[in-house]
Amino acid sequence: MANPTKLVPTRTALVVIDLQRMIMSRDTKPYSSSEVLVQTVKLADVLRQAGGLVVCVHVSFSPDLRDRLTQTSDNQFAMGTPPDGYDLIAPELQPDAPGTITVRKRQWGAFYGTDLDMQLRRRGIESIIMSGISTNIGVESTARSAYEHGYQLYFAEDAMACMSEEEHRHSIEHIFKRIGHVRSVEELLAEIKA
Repeated sequence: MANPTKLVPTRTALVVIDLQRMIMSRDTKPYSSSEVLVQTVKLADVLRQAGGLVVCVHVSFSPDLRDRLTQTSDNQFAMGTPPDGYDLIAPELQPDAPGTITVRKRQWGAFYGTDLDMQLRRRGIESIIMSGISTNIGVESTARSAYEHGYQLYFAEDAMACMSEEEHRHSIEHIFKRIGHVRSVEELLAEIKA
């Protein structure tokens, strides 16, 4: 295994995908959404203290929902009209804290149609730690784009989850290990503090 680039906290962002009210209400595997949140908060607190950036990404649409994707598919997810407050970021993440920005997306990935890349580049970010829900949807879509944008990627395996353990493991083993480095939260905390 090649040696990964050492994490430099001041050039690292934790990109947190969709830890928001509606998505966190789902039953997730192999970790519950509350476990994912606890692990992500640990990373966010330590990275902020070390001078890094925390990016809270949430999916949110205009009131008329006209900015939502509408293509059909064989396995259509019928979202309907989202409930009030569906897009509120988990307050434990402290989305208004210094060293934190929020990004509003309207699809799975957090790069297309947002200012995420600009925000990262203007802050000198070179490495991204990924966490959130869903491993194989929002996290994977954002990670693939981050890789194509040239960012060094780290995946906090125990700070992400999805609808099944099989889907989670597929992304971890077959995608994330090809585009970055899969680590536990404890391993990443040790690297940030080193």
